[in-house]
Amino acid sequence: MTPDELKLAVAKAAVDYVVPKLESDSIIGIGTGSTANYFIDLLAEHKGKFEGAVSSSKASTERLEKHGIPVYGLNGVEVLGFYIDGADESNHKLQLIKGGGGALTREKIVAACSEVFVCIADESKWVETLGKFPLPVEVIPMARAYVQTEIKRLGGKPVYRHGFVTDNGNEILDVHDLDIQNAIELEKQLNQITGVVTNGLFAARPADILFLGTQKGVEVKKA
Repeated sequence: MTPDELKLAVAKAAVDYVVPKLESDSIIGIGTGSTANYFIDLLAEHKGKFEGAVSSSKASTERLEKHGIPVYGLNGVEVLGFYIDGADESNHKLQLIKGGGGALTREKIVAACSEVFVCIADESKWVETLGKFPLPVEVIPMARAYVQTEIKRLGGKPVYRHGFVTDNGNEILDVHDLDIQNAIELEKQLNQITGVVTNGLFAARPADILFLGTQKGVEVKKA
């Protein structure tokens, strides 16, 4: 199977898992990226079975609205039963690296507000140790140089993502050369650096279930 076929397979598995559990007033969280796009397209076939969605990015909002799925602001929603999103890496604890597309802050907020975080990814994202994929860190623009210096002290090599601005108006540093043995601790350390909005480690709040696309079919992983 091609990478796109694997993404489609896990998106379908997530739809089959989530949709039967939805009620007419359900609002679900939707992530960002190519795998999430497949989920949105398949979810649209069931849009009459739930009320709407909260989106983690402008791009996903546009895609949802194009399908006629109402999109709500998170501040006006009491309960998000599910959050569905992809990942750049996942370990066996379902701790993730996310943010390759730059939407990590909003993704982390929506994930934190959801009862069940459903991750969908292909087998290339399954790793023993997090860190081969550069870890995105969203920073306030005026603090970028300071944050870079502090990240170097933690052993990372931060690279400024030139020409990219997040939906929040901030910048991204992609941190290379990390061998992440304690993801929860590193997540805390990075977030404590003044000027950091958040980082792409989803360890304190990992995924609850992962649908992993493999050449042998979709595997279900739980932490």
